[in-house]
This record gives sequence, structure tokens and C-alpha cells, in this order.
Amino acid sequence: MDYVIGVDIGTQSTKALLVDCKGAIVAQHAHGYQVDTPRPLWAEQWPAVWYDAVLACVRQVLLKSGLPAESIKAICVSSLYGGSGIAVDAAMEPLHPCLIWMDRRATEEVAWVKEHVDLERLYAVTGNGVDSYYGYTKMLWLKRHRSAIWEKTQYFLPPNSYINYLLCGEVAVDHSSAGNIGGVYDLAARRWSAPMLEELGIPARMMPTRLVDSSEVVGTLLPLAAQQLGLLAGTPVIAGGVDAAVATFAAGASRAGQHVAMIGTSMCWGYIHQQVDARHGLISMPHVFNSQSDLYVFGGAITAGASVSWFRDEFCQADVEAARQLGHADVHQLMEDYAQEIPPGSDGVLFLPYLMGERSPIWDARASGAFLGLSLYHRRAHLYRAVLEGVSFALKHNIEAGAKGAGNVALDDKLIVVGGAAQSSLWMQIIADITGYPVYTIAENVEAALGAALLAALGTGLIGKEAAQRGWVTLVPRSTPQAAASSAYRHAFARYCEAYPALQPLMHRIHSDNQE
Repeated sequence: MDYVIGVDIGTQSTKALLVDCKGAIVAQHAHGYQVDTPRPLWAEQWPAVWYDAVLACVRQVLLKSGLPAESIKAICVSSLYGGSGIAVDAAMEPLHPCLIWMDRRATEEVAWVKEHVDLERLYAVTGNGVDSYYGYTKMLWLKRHRSAIWEKTQYFLPPNSYINYLLCGEVAVDHSSAGNIGGVYDLAARRWSAPMLEELGIPARMMPTRLVDSSEVVGTLLPLAAQQLGLLAGTPVIAGGVDAAVATFAAGASRAGQHVAMIGTSMCWGYIHQQVDARHGLISMPHVFNSQSDLYVFGGAITAGASVSWFRDEFCQADVEAARQLGHADVHQLMEDYAQEIPPGSDGVLFLPYLMGERSPIWDARASGAFLGLSLYHRRAHLYRAVLEGVSFALKHNIEAGAKGAGNVALDDKLIVVGGAAQSSLWMQIIADITGYPVYTIAENVEAALGAALLAALGTGLIGKEAAQRGWVTLVPRSTPQAAASSAYRHAFARYCEAYPALQPLMHRIHSDNQE
């Protein structure tokens, strides 16, 4: 039997799956690491960390499977949104850490773009807006603050493109990664935008000329890379794409109107469409399936699961110890047991999950997190439930923005949720009650790595397009909206939407004070 390997490079870990051509998972492995945050709102990573993780994960799945290398017919890598991408010199050596999606340092560059660039043309050409989230603003930060690096830069490469280069020696960028940079990619023409590059002052030579579909064969494994991985030289390397779109594809979203929420460190909610309206604050890129016609339109919160992890680590050490004493495998289960006793709306406690600024639809790098409505009555369980609800409100905020831009395409009547949050029954019920959608999750629980494997099988002809469109996953119904809870959440969501505009001036003043 033939097999493929799918790899997903995430923000805090890399995962690899070895699967057969029917999608059955033979082996999987994950390797963790940390994001470098040298200053507030900065987030960067050296690509060597990612490559080492890819090598470790592929070697382990091959070892666990016991399969011979010749049975592996392709490998495909998806990756986190790499922001600026990796600045490499003429010898393809990294010059600077990659300023990843979470990095928010380019606030002055955003102001410069808003003052000097024709924004209506930028919206129309790129289908995207202006924010320090986008890679092109981070590139401009490097231009302004790292001039020596800028002068030496040959290319800016998205993470999966750089890893593919190390694997096969070929330089190519998939359309989803190119579009996600924003500002420099012509969404309708599916190519770099020479006029926008010129207007932004980014040399066209820094954008690799070869743009490919996510299922395209970029090249084949070089002898050294094959030896490091334990695979055969000449094994096809498939382009891959941005993890949110690849996870959406893995979940079976391949036609207009299907929508998926990926909730891990961050939250990305997106749907498939053929047109885009940048005025509603969402992000657009070619989808990883049917990339010449379909778009993946999405928005999200920067700190979703990261908000939960932050609250656990900073305020729940008593729960961590209690879970250890009780023999719980995961402290989150104990925390959920307590939070389950709290009514919807957390007895008036509201959480704004803006711990690293916020992306869509508010697009404010100077937004900050907040608990509102606290009193002496409230316990830690109230706050924990409020964190889950706050991220879910951010999800609904994006869904409402997306619905405005969907035009005559109706969103499906169910919401698919993938990522670490899907392990939480309480959170899935909260999401159903807040959004009003029945929530489905994936039985296989492997997200983007399985999507990468599916692209590998499609790209090498091991499966056809119809089989790829059907996908390999099993959808599992998890929760349906409950009328009483939904009613309570409609009121709480209205307060959530009121909170940011009311607090924004103070948030900005506090941010400015801390920058002095």
C-alpha cells in the first residue's frame, strides 16, 4: 500500500502524520517549542527551530509505523502564517527571525501606509486591509529598523516555502501563503501586484517568481534531506499552505458557504467564497483547494487558547495541584467541572481576549485584555468560564462580519470546530449557544496535518479531486444551541460589542504610557 506524510508547523508545536491513501492514520508525532517574545507585542521565531521539529516528527512517524521508506510516496508541509516571512540572503541563509502572525510591532508602519497609500486601491487589489498582522507591514518594519538586513534580503519566504526549499532545493510560494501576506498580492489575478509593491516601496525581486497551487509538486527530496528524514531521495515534496486554510480543507470545507473555526493558540474562523469585500475587516487568500477560483475568507482572535493557557498558568495553580492530587490527566477538566456550575454569562463577568492586541474585526494592536463586571461574589470559576465565553464572543463577532461580506452565499447551517478547544465539551456547548449553530468536531482530531497529507495524496495522483473534496474525516455532532443559554448570551454579546468602543481610548492611553 502507498502512504503519505502530512506535517503542520504550528506556533508552539509541529505535528506529523503518516497515513494511507484512504486517510487512515498509521502514526503521528508532535514536537513542542516556544515563541520568542523579546519585547511586549513582539513575537518571532528562527526557522531552524521549525526545521529541526519537522525532521524529528517525520523520523518518529516513520519509526513508529515500521514502514519502509519506499512506501512513502509524498510529503507535504503546512505552516502557521509567517507574517513577514523569513528574510534570506542570496545563499538562502536566514538573516533575521521570522516576524510571525502574532507580532504586533509594526504600528508606525501601519500609520505610514494609511497616510501614503491609496487604501481603496489596496482593498480592491488585495482583498485585504491594513494592520500590523499583515506580512507587508512587518516587511516595512524590517526595512525601517533593520536596514542592513533589508539590503541583504534576496527573498521573503513563508515558513512552509522555506522548509520546502531545505527539503528539495526549489523556491516556490503557494497562493494561500502569498495572499495572506496582504498588500502585495493581486487576489483576482493570482499574482504579485507590481503597482502595490511599487507604492509600498517593497522591491519586486524580494517576492519569489514561482507561485504554485497548494497541491502542486514543488520538487523532490534532496539526498541530504532524505537522509535526515529517513525517506528516499526523489520523494515528491508538495507545496502545502497556510495552516488555517489547510485545517479548513481537512475538515471537509471545499465549497462555497462551508465554514470552520480553528481554535488553538489563536482562533481562525473562515468560509469558502469566490469573491471578497475587504471593508468588513476579514482576511482573504486563495483557498488550498481549487485555489484558482475559490477564496478562503477568515478572521480571528490572536489569543484564543493562549488566553486559556495564560489564565491557567497565572491564576489556577491551586487547580493544577488539586488535579495532581486527584489524578486528573488534565487540569482543564477540573477547571471545567467548576465552571460548569456557573450559569451562562458568568454572573455578569465579561472577558475581552485582547491579550496581544486584536485582529478582526476591530484591527487594533493597542487593544488590551480586560475583565469587566467583577465583584466580591465572583470566584475563579466565574473568570475561567468568562475566558471561554470571551473567546466565543470573538468568534461570533467574526461570523457576523463574515456574513456581511458573504453576499448571496449563505453560510452552512452547522459550524465545524477543530483544534485543541474541540476537546472541551463545555467550550463546544458555549460556542453553540453563543453562535446559534450546531457544533460538529472531527473524530480524528488532527486538523492541518491531515489536510497536508490530503494535499500530498492529491498532488501525487494517489487520490482524485472528487475523493479529495469528500475528504478523510468523520464529523461528530457535539452540541446544539440551548434556548435559555442562547437568550442569555445575546444580551451578554451586546455588552461585549459595546465594551471595546467604550474602553478603546483608555486602552490606547495605557498603551502609550507603557511605550514611553
